[in-house]
Amino acid sequence: MKPSSLRDIILTLAAGGLEILERTTGRRHEDIVVMCRRLVHLKGEASAISLADQILSTYKGLSKRHRLQFFERLLTDFMPDSKRLNEAIAAYQEHPKADTAATLQAAAESPRQELFRILNMGPEGTASIVSMRADLRNFLAEHPELAPVNGDMIHLLQSWFNPGFLRIERISWKTPAFILEKLIAYESVHEIRGWEDLHRRLSEDRRCFAFFHPALPDEPLIFVEVALTRGLPTAIEEVLSAKAKDEHAEFKPDAAIFYSINNCQPGLAGVSFGNFLIKQVTDSLAEEIPSLKNYATLSPVPGFRAWLRNELTSPQRAIEFSEAERSSLLKIENPSWYGDDTKAQQLKPLLMYLCAYYLLYVKRGDEPRDPVARFHLRNGARLERINWLGDRSEKGLRESAGLLVNYVYDRKAVARNHEVYANDNEIVHSSLIDHLVKKRPSLAPLLSG
Repeated sequence: MKPSSLRDIILTLAAGGLEILERTTGRRHEDIVVMCRRLVHLKGEASAISLADQILSTYKGLSKRHRLQFFERLLTDFMPDSKRLNEAIAAYQEHPKADTAATLQAAAESPRQELFRILNMGPEGTASIVSMRADLRNFLAEHPELAPVNGDMIHLLQSWFNPGFLRIERISWKTPAFILEKLIAYESVHEIRGWEDLHRRLSEDRRCFAFFHPALPDEPLIFVEVALTRGLPTAIEEVLSAKAKDEHAEFKPDAAIFYSINNCQPGLAGVSFGNFLIKQVTDSLAEEIPSLKNYATLSPVPGFRAWLRNELTSPQRAIEFSEAERSSLLKIENPSWYGDDTKAQQLKPLLMYLCAYYLLYVKRGDEPRDPVARFHLRNGARLERINWLGDRSEKGLRESAGLLVNYVYDRKAVARNHEVYANDNEIVHSSLIDHLVKKRPSLAPLLSG
């Protein structure tokens, strides 16, 4: 027999190692389910904390495939006891009282919730469960059957991360460096290009605030960057490239612009504390800087381009386009489409109309399809203005066709705006937005020729 080459030997050893690793993680997957069953029946707190720590450590060593299998077992093996639930239903139907209702509620709760509560007692339990939820969210698109597990986790995380438990901190250049490094890493709206850029964003005419939780003291949950300006800026470059104000010169800003809001923990998606953060920030700024009259955002429209692309190419559409309009609008797929200013300006009325239409009328259920619009409208903002080519970055052009939106937080009207949105799905908006959607513009003659 011909001797094996060194390469063949290495490949054989590697394959054997992978097989052993797969068997090992497979055993871990089975072991962790057994440990979880034991945990929900343990009585002693000390032994429960020890076992919870062991379970969380074992989970960290699982492969992606075995983590998925673990969630699948949580779905099937930790369901409410059907016999107990049926008996509780029957008892409540026969005697609908407070005690039978409480028994029914206890019987309907899945053992998964009790499992996660006890796991939360382990060292770094909260952080580990937030990380678990991030893993679960990555599986949901292809495994929607895991939604009940996700629902249980959201229910508990909403309680654990109630705004009453959170503390707000102003972030400054004096904040510990390891926190500042995380701000650079977590910034997803407008990239922070190193320490010099971060230093500018923390200057005297800027503010940055973050929420922290006692169980994750070194991890910002959400942070907001604010620029103090005169008037409402129309472009992000006005904010990012503005020179720092002379600290000795008198500067009386009249507007606080929320230009970047970042959720830092994927595992907490769906756990809303943005409203509380914005209210805290506006209250703090109003007390600190009496000259402020306006509180507004400079926000992207991240779903606009995807919606417009579908409208232009799908046989089922809400808006009809002429061939000239479709051809011209498809040209914005080219990142440099706005370079010809004459053609861009003649395309402007139609794109501005389409963006206003998208924000007001394109829905996901009863709410706007655009996630940024949902966030600010839920929090009581008014849709104020759409800004032409306010963000010419690669991301801004790709997602929003370069458009930016001002949402205004009128401190006297925030509560009322929130109520009409929450109760009636009414989008409070300005006359500027009304003017944009009042009449659909046609494509300018130069472009259609």
